[in-house]
Amino acid sequence: MKTDANPAVTLLAIDDEPQVLELIAAALDQKGLHILTASDPLEGLKIFLEERPRIVLCDLLMPHMNGMQVLEKIVAVDPGTEVILMTAHYSTDSAVEAIQRGACDYLTKPLSMEKLQFHIRQLLDQAKKRSHALQLERELVETYQFKGIVGRSPLILDVFTKIQRVAPHFRGVLVTGATGTGKELVARALHYVSPVATQPFVVCNCSAIVDTLFESELFGHVRGAFTGAVQDRPGFFEFANGGTVFLDEIGELPLNAQAKLLRVLQNHEVQRVGSPIARKVDVRVIAATNRDLKAMVADKIFREDLYYRLALVEIKIPRLAERKEDIPLLQRHFVESYSQLYNKNIQGITRRAQRIMAHYQWPGNVRELENVISSACMITEDTVIDIQDLPEEMVADSGEERPSEMDSLAAVEHRHVLRVLKNFGGNKNRAAAVMGISRTTLYNILERIDAGSKEAATKNGSDG
Repeated sequence: MKTDANPAVTLLAIDDEPQVLELIAAALDQKGLHILTASDPLEGLKIFLEERPRIVLCDLLMPHMNGMQVLEKIVAVDPGTEVILMTAHYSTDSAVEAIQRGACDYLTKPLSMEKLQFHIRQLLDQAKKRSHALQLERELVETYQFKGIVGRSPLILDVFTKIQRVAPHFRGVLVTGATGTGKELVARALHYVSPVATQPFVVCNCSAIVDTLFESELFGHVRGAFTGAVQDRPGFFEFANGGTVFLDEIGELPLNAQAKLLRVLQNHEVQRVGSPIARKVDVRVIAATNRDLKAMVADKIFREDLYYRLALVEIKIPRLAERKEDIPLLQRHFVESYSQLYNKNIQGITRRAQRIMAHYQWPGNVRELENVISSACMITEDTVIDIQDLPEEMVADSGEERPSEMDSLAAVEHRHVLRVLKNFGGNKNRAAAVMGISRTTLYNILERIDAGSKEAATKNGSDG
């Protein structure tokens, strides 16, 4: 086993011939490459799980477990690993099968050291490019982040532009968008770019206030105004005096509170419940809703005059499905945020998990994406987020198979044998040749599969 003082990339070679391992270690000995070796596939898998090498060289024919099984186990754990299979018994079918199962190359023995060195140089170059791309992604997140909002799609850049143009001048703004699109983030950005950025930013969630307490919460009350009013209390508008009040889900305001809100916007003064005194307030108002206020006006459940007062300036936030080009940036942003929060070294998301997330429609928008990545960062035991870390319904909708690291080696072997047989139309001779096993071994495996199926059927019948 050889080590480098400051390894950049780790390579694991698995072969039951010690002289082959010695040749590989000598030929590939170079700065920036940490070489590990194993003469047994089970030992090799143990080292793989502990060290997580980026490159694996593996012999196809070995005792206890063949290279195709090792490949399947490695890809199930970390599909980003570059696996090169080696064999003295080359066949086109076997090479195609290896590539289909996730191998990046297939080399014949005796190994050409020049060819091996060339392939490893290519993989090291790719690793450097990926590392550079990762750094660029981080820089992109920083570049395309505006007051906590991440994106570079034309739709979200238009939102950024509108915020910057409106922020210095607004007295009232209406922010519209579906649930989870980031309305509060936009409201905070408006406040923090405005001239009153150092003044209070007060949030009022209209959907969370009991109807009978709306007036008191928004405008305050005096002692004795109602049962339970044991002392004077300012409302949200007085708390926000000099700054901004954010009225989230304003469509939930009852009509009587809408009328009083309109007076505040027109007269810039509030009157506490139970008090005859009007108090001057200097407040900027940002209202947000996921409801169609125009339709509510038509249905007489939202005041038309209040709507037009608020909608003098409207900022519409697009759904995540309308700006899917922002998903990679958002993924990187959330992975870094939550890996830091949970004190984990999570580098990113595998390509197959990214593929599932790219095709998903995200009905819950950015909030749903954030929740998915937060949960994945919390539960993953790896340095990357993979399919098994995603919600089951998301994976099911994609049609992808959820891998399990807990699968037994026998289960991996059985699935592999059945897949190869299927690929060759049930031809056992060709399947055995491709897998590098005898027909007798293949028949023994099939007998075990058949016995397992019958046992499961019997158990299911008895359970019924």
